[in-house]
Amino acid sequence: MPEKDQNCLTYIAIKIRIDCLKVRRMRGRDMLKKTFLIVPYCLLSAALLPAQPPEAAPSKPDSEAVKALIEKAKKTAGPEWAGEAHFFCEAPRPNRPDDPPIEPTKIFDNVYAIGNQGTVAYVISTSDGLMMIDSLGANQVDTQLLPGFAKLGLDPHNIKTVIIAHGHGDHFGGSFYLQEHYNSHIYVSAADWDLMAHPPAPPPGANQNKAPAGPPVTPPRKDMVITEGQPIVLGDEKVMPFAIPGHTPGSMGFIFPVKDHGKTHMAALYGGTVLLVGMIPDAGLEQYLKSVAHFKEETKRAKVDVELQNHPLMDGFPEKLEKLKARSQNEPNPFIVGQANYGKFLDVMSQCMDAQIARRKEQQH
Repeated sequence: MPEKDQNCLTYIAIKIRIDCLKVRRMRGRDMLKKTFLIVPYCLLSAALLPAQPPEAAPSKPDSEAVKALIEKAKKTAGPEWAGEAHFFCEAPRPNRPDDPPIEPTKIFDNVYAIGNQGTVAYVISTSDGLMMIDSLGANQVDTQLLPGFAKLGLDPHNIKTVIIAHGHGDHFGGSFYLQEHYNSHIYVSAADWDLMAHPPAPPPGANQNKAPAGPPVTPPRKDMVITEGQPIVLGDEKVMPFAIPGHTPGSMGFIFPVKDHGKTHMAALYGGTVLLVGMIPDAGLEQYLKSVAHFKEETKRAKVDVELQNHPLMDGFPEKLEKLKARSQNEPNPFIVGQANYGKFLDVMSQCMDAQIARRKEQQH
């Protein structure tokens, strides 16, 4: 990214962070009134992060207390999720425009993955057409999404349903095209329909030195609303959504059946993962912990044994694709991790967030 573009986005992000900190200093009714106005603004700042470099290293070394929390997460992770613990606790990074494309892949009998190593959209085949979870960015429709459909032999005219995990452009960006060209129904939570329709404007003058950019990301026309516990059904496929606010006000997690060699398994996708904590306010991080706990209870109840992510930067996604490519008939599907291991995946996410929150508090004193 050109340096002047990066500086522009950094300026916007810093301005948002300052406004968020102002809210924390308010009291009483003023804080309540301003919170409803600015929390979505603070959360939306995460949309800027993919265009920025990783967060700077902490100014203070980790205390023994923080190190203990990290070790706890690593112990929970074991060898299965060692990479996840390192990512979330020690070396987080955003998804980036230069994340290498993946080879479009059929990962289950009825599920396909398209996108890149930082951001993935999933296509689910049903008895009544195609269902998608996320749609990549608007600038990736022609370069990754549609070529992926062609490579997999899928017809985009059959896309009936597009489910958006949360209202940031790298997830909903392609949905306007799908809505316009294929009359696909677009599902978004009520809170994130509002977030997409009314994003905060950048500070005046923030773009005055920016080089000419591509067209702005156009959200889809308001369509279907996702509500926790109300299944999204297409043909023989049923996706159960669950509210997981924290990254955005309306982030959603999904649980749905997949088939591997004809056998049914339950998959889960946590659709509002916080990759970088720096731009999320304290209240958002605390809400995130509650959301992870809530989603874990639902996945336990549903006996989830398949782990999928729309930002699979921490779960060994490229290695799993390679294993799948070389898989023989009798070898296990690498995306099937087992019920206990899926629970550990969420535990590591939560425990690393505990470490990040403790680290933030220490850095502030």
